[in-house]
Amino acid sequence: MNDETKDLIIGVFEASLEAQLRAVRRLRQGEPSPIPRHREGLSQVDMAFDILKKARSPLHVSQILERIQKHFGVTVDRESLVSSLTKKVARGDRFLRPEKNTFSLRPEAQ
Repeated sequence: MNDETKDLIIGVFEASLEAQLRAVRRLRQGEPSPIPRHREGLSQVDMAFDILKKARSPLHVSQILERIQKHFGVTVDRESLVSSLTKKVARGDRFLRPEKNTFSLRPEAQ
């Protein structure tokens, strides 16, 4: 396994574990979940796909999150989205990762 693949896998696990830890801490403190359950039937990956399709160019995760908030009125957890998109990239499913925390669509998905 090359270093890039190893770093990618470790990054996915790290982001996932950080998101899980934050969720457990919120539950312990009695805070409500920051992600509303009603999302017009779209997953956060589907919302990111829609945003990237409209952008027609790579976007940093911060830009994707801002546009999801503006367009869908939903707050998406950054680490959760990065983890989900990174898994899709690793599987060759719809997304590419041209730079760190920057995502685009595979040419065939556009």
